[in-house]
Amino acid sequence: MRKSRTKRDRQLNQAVDLVRWWQNLCATNNETFLPLFFDEHKHLVLKGSAGSGKSIFAGRKILERCATEAGHRMLVVRKVAKTLRESCFDQLKKQAYQYYPDAIKKIPQGKSSDMYLLFKNGSEIIFAGLDDVEKLKSIHDITGIWIEEASELDQEDFAQLDIRLRGDSKYYQQIILTFNPVSITHWLKKRFFDEKDPQGRVRTHESTYKDNRFLEEKDRITLEDFKRTDPYYYQVYCLGQWGVIGQSIFDKTVIGDKLLHLPKPEKFGEFAYDYNGLNITSIRFVAGDEGEITVYESPKSGHPYVIGCDTAGEGSDWFVAQVLDNSNGRLVAKYRVRTDEDLFARKVYCLGMWYNTALIGVEANFSTHPIKELERMNYPKLYMREVEDSITRKLKMSLGFRTDSLTRPLIISELKTIMREHPELINDEDTLNEMLTFGRNSKGRPEAAEGAHDDCIMALAIAYYIRTQQSFAVVGARTGKKIHWERDMYEDYYRASPEEQALLIARWGNPFD
Repeated sequence: MRKSRTKRDRQLNQAVDLVRWWQNLCATNNETFLPLFFDEHKHLVLKGSAGSGKSIFAGRKILERCATEAGHRMLVVRKVAKTLRESCFDQLKKQAYQYYPDAIKKIPQGKSSDMYLLFKNGSEIIFAGLDDVEKLKSIHDITGIWIEEASELDQEDFAQLDIRLRGDSKYYQQIILTFNPVSITHWLKKRFFDEKDPQGRVRTHESTYKDNRFLEEKDRITLEDFKRTDPYYYQVYCLGQWGVIGQSIFDKTVIGDKLLHLPKPEKFGEFAYDYNGLNITSIRFVAGDEGEITVYESPKSGHPYVIGCDTAGEGSDWFVAQVLDNSNGRLVAKYRVRTDEDLFARKVYCLGMWYNTALIGVEANFSTHPIKELERMNYPKLYMREVEDSITRKLKMSLGFRTDSLTRPLIISELKTIMREHPELINDEDTLNEMLTFGRNSKGRPEAAEGAHDDCIMALAIAYYIRTQQSFAVVGARTGKKIHWERDMYEDYYRASPEEQALLIARWGNPFD
């Protein structure tokens, strides 16, 4: 009986200690980071604005693990070794004395002393800069890594650290990365935020100064004052948006504000269709979160649409189609994909038919195959450009849009005007992000920054430029319930001219919904 009571008392004491531990953790940490104390992903990626508290959390987590799990060998790194002493090392010393004084065995003092923390249970935290190659080579048996200011590292630096976190360990091994968002073209964004993690080893987290309840009021006031003095700086460094190096030809403040308040797309999806090698029939839109088509506004009966297409050419691996409602100039859908030319042509065919037989203009610079495919499949409304015959010098009409030294600055200038005067028309995240990195090179030519893309920009610019070959008027809206299309109705539709097709859709509804 006495032993049973002793066991219950021990269990009760353990429960009380656990509750006190959790209460202390909640009282001394920001709520947004609390779940991350239990996170065991291989890569814990903390993107945050200035003053968000991400580095304080990262330090606290590795101290917590070292104090409660014996035998850890944690590594704290920055790109340059001399920056560690007055940043990470000083921070961890203060946190160790404040929260784990009974667990600490030794912390070297003095500005010239080695940097490490030794715990009574044998755990230790060591510090190294990636510029100190010899010291880094001697470090082994690492059980966890904290990379502060990870945006300072090259991808090769990270790869070397990632390799070091291997081998047997009775505890989970984790690399914590903390950084402020910098260039939107940075490898961190592509590696951890843009690309999917098929192995499930990555957890990303975003925070701002608004998540930090411990931030001093004077610091909060300083940060919020940037709303007035430097709106773009406020968006990047205070709200944690991805930034851009260099000067974009588009207004970064306007774009940054739009990125903060983007409406959710109506739906995502793909087209299913029947294809006999010659023709596409039975087009169906299949909604699904993994779909490569982003729909902001479904087709409306009687509305005229325009589609601009940028093909994967030199320096790009994306095919993009941007869809405009020609009655108001609003971007209503985007198709962005890595695929083959013929498959892209088929999906664009479906996209065009779904959007009331939209006018389609495809870039003809690097390959005319998508245009020829659309023509072969008898797509009824393709953009035509004037071309001077090299022999007769007479003007003739040719399919597709050609980007050259005359048309390129023209369409970009028009898109710049639209973004300045009517930014409400464009709410696509990929397109806006491309605009942030679209600046002038050393010769003054507008182009995407190194490592960035401009496919969405060019497809959209083409769409706006070719609008004059499509009607701007909305045909009378259909009323009543949608009519079920019979076979003879489809036959009438495919035999009709584009103008007649628009009238049929206005009368019977879109057969491809």
